[in-house]
Amino acid sequence: MPKIALLPGDGIGPEVTYAAVDVLKAADEAYGLGLEFEAFPFGGNAIDAHGEPFPEVTQKGCLEADAILLGAIGGPKWDNVARDIRPETGLLALRKAHGLFANLRPARVLPGLEALSPLKPEIARGVDVLVIRELTGGIYFGTPRGMNEEEGWNTERYSRPEVLRIARVAFEAARKRRGRVCSVDKANVLEVGEFWRKVVEEAHQDYPDVALEHQYVDAMAMHLVTKPGRFDVVVTGNIFGDILSDLASVLPGSLGLLPSASLGEKTPLFEPVHGSAPDIAGRGIANPTAAILSAAMLLTHTLNRPDIAREVEEAVSHALATNPTPDLGGRASTQEFTTQVVASLHRTAV
Repeated sequence: MPKIALLPGDGIGPEVTYAAVDVLKAADEAYGLGLEFEAFPFGGNAIDAHGEPFPEVTQKGCLEADAILLGAIGGPKWDNVARDIRPETGLLALRKAHGLFANLRPARVLPGLEALSPLKPEIARGVDVLVIRELTGGIYFGTPRGMNEEEGWNTERYSRPEVLRIARVAFEAARKRRGRVCSVDKANVLEVGEFWRKVVEEAHQDYPDVALEHQYVDAMAMHLVTKPGRFDVVVTGNIFGDILSDLASVLPGSLGLLPSASLGEKTPLFEPVHGSAPDIAGRGIANPTAAILSAAMLLTHTLNRPDIAREVEEAVSHALATNPTPDLGGRASTQEFTTQVVASLHRTAV
């Protein structure tokens, strides 16, 4: 029986996580998936209860699970704790512990919802970009790193195996989509960028059926908002991926719409890309779309049920078009929106 470790986290994290759980339970009832759920402390709440963001009980629970579903972490309450025990440090530790080197962030403008995008409808229409970010290397993990009263320093570093494996993830993903990869670097001024480009080209030799282009990161930031429809799969390093995936997440009109999956050596992680939004926590108005779509990615990548994932996505699209949450101009509460999705799933299953 597939075990799902729940890390509801902080702020609106628990609200959107359990909305996603309701949808997964509905899918379970309809298709007999045999899912088991167990919640563990993580992030700010774990700091309060255990003195650290990623306590041993959570580490053990995640390793024993088949998938991890994370809500959101952090908030002003923990902004001034020591860097080594901040919520974000726990997230980096989770990624590292499970070897989660590939972060998949789809940004799709759903048909009929182009008006939600800040772009002109004719530019937003049909946008479907998958940003693949290398997640366990680069400047966030490179050494040496440090800070004193006079300066701070970090190291951008990538090895050949690290670039090869993330490039292969991108090429494999493109084969299942529209067959195009754009690799993003800063090869004109950074040696690590020149190296990245060279190794991506090497990986491409095994995928002659996939088209490859390269863009410098500054140009890509411009292209992503002026002509996003020309891109299919975008692959890049950790820091550029962090920035570009957030930029791409604006294309559909709200961070509340964007899911993500982090894949690698051990238990895969699924999470919405939005933050913990402590200002609206407990008010019942959080948009659970991103968490629900993250659960759909779990169905695809962990349970190998893309068919059910598509039904969840269609149910979400229907709910968004019918009565979205207040952040998208609707009136549905978190629970009401979730109920719409579950009801659509039940109708489809029948």
